[in-house]
Amino acid sequence: MFEHLDAVILARVQFAFTVSFHFVFPAFSIGLASYLMVLEALWLRTGRGVYANLFRYWLKIFAVVFGMGVVSGVVMSYQFGTNWSVFSEKAGPVIGPLMAYEVMTAFFLEAGFLGVMLFGMNKVGKGLHFLATCMVALGTMISATWILAVNSWMQTPAGHLINEQGQFVPGPSWWAIVFTASFPYRLVHTVIAAYLTTALAVGGVGAWHLLRDRANPGARKMFSMAMWMAAVVAPIQIFVGDAHGLNTLEHQPAKILAVEGHYEPSPDGASLILFGIPDSEARRVDYAIEVPKLGSLILKHDPNAALPGLNDFPREDWPPVGIVFWSFRIMVGLGFAMLGLGLWSLWARWRGILYDWCWLHRAALVMGPSGFVAVIAGWITTEVGRQPFTVYGLMRTAESHSPLAAPAVAASLIAFVVVYFFAFGAGIYYLLRLMAKPPQPGETQPPSRPQRAAGITPAASGAGTEY
Repeated sequence: MFEHLDAVILARVQFAFTVSFHFVFPAFSIGLASYLMVLEALWLRTGRGVYANLFRYWLKIFAVVFGMGVVSGVVMSYQFGTNWSVFSEKAGPVIGPLMAYEVMTAFFLEAGFLGVMLFGMNKVGKGLHFLATCMVALGTMISATWILAVNSWMQTPAGHLINEQGQFVPGPSWWAIVFTASFPYRLVHTVIAAYLTTALAVGGVGAWHLLRDRANPGARKMFSMAMWMAAVVAPIQIFVGDAHGLNTLEHQPAKILAVEGHYEPSPDGASLILFGIPDSEARRVDYAIEVPKLGSLILKHDPNAALPGLNDFPREDWPPVGIVFWSFRIMVGLGFAMLGLGLWSLWARWRGILYDWCWLHRAALVMGPSGFVAVIAGWITTEVGRQPFTVYGLMRTAESHSPLAAPAVAASLIAFVVVYFFAFGAGIYYLLRLMAKPPQPGETQPPSRPQRAAGITPAASGAGTEY
């Protein structure tokens, strides 16, 4: 039934589906781990029970998100061996150690302290528990660092050699492989995106409960903290995104030109195409709404700067223009909507109606999932924009896949879709149920000492002598 389909396209669709589904959870867990660290620090510093209640509230959600992220991530390495074995064989000497470093540092660190963080609040001292929370947050950051190092090397490969078998092998220094030209920009952009994603999700939950009970102290506190994050971090992300775009123009110009919809070169300054319908066959953007000179001003910081066009590159090296053109606009549009929400919250805070302005709460509720949509759109722009290469400029996607027939790939794709929607659909439903419950208003002080030491059986109750 699937014989007429292209096995490479099916393999790409399968990887895109699974990695898009997977990245939602790490993006949330990176931000949530840091949020939990801040909540526990504030709790220990101030002794205010509202922070303890919020910590416990979001800790349950973090545990589910973290588990779903780990399970969905296992599928990535599975596909490297099944659908992309040629890529694994050629690039494995470089990406294999990097991914092993992620396991040996980040995953081991998280695994070592996660149990203490989840179950040890009343069993270990408050200092040790806070250390465990910090280590889990640090582990999520280290994990993001290594994964972004792998992906950045695929985007802007450097520091490698090619041996007689055509394999990419490490050069004289691993640092050149880790710190490629795009790595710092991509790491900062991704981590800030995770923080914004978490802030908007927390703000959406807080808004949901404020619409039902404006006096709930937990809802008020989480909403206030989330809106501070959106107001402060959203403009920083726009600045970082601009720097990342300039770096991409330098190292992956075809990607940026596809994103901008520029088929023809612009010797006297390029316009910014706001909207339109790219037509790669005709090599133009139909129904374009554009602003003259603004494209060069953004990309070169000079309205009269010349820019090349896609026609300056071989047709076989173009990425799919229509996909990246629209995914980029979704990401940027949501980014400016986040900025608008943050500024709106500052206005409400200044007027003293942050917890009373129902329209602000409704807007925050609607924007709650926007961070997840934005990060998926951003990854689509990045990964589809790298096509037709897996290792940019050096190894094509068509040369990277396993020698599999289309029906075999289609069967596994269908299996993934079915299992994901049932298994992870149930997990997401459970997460929404947890978020739908309001944080409890009762206040609890941080324990001054463990209530029960591990491995010690409590003595029977009864009278005794106090020493």
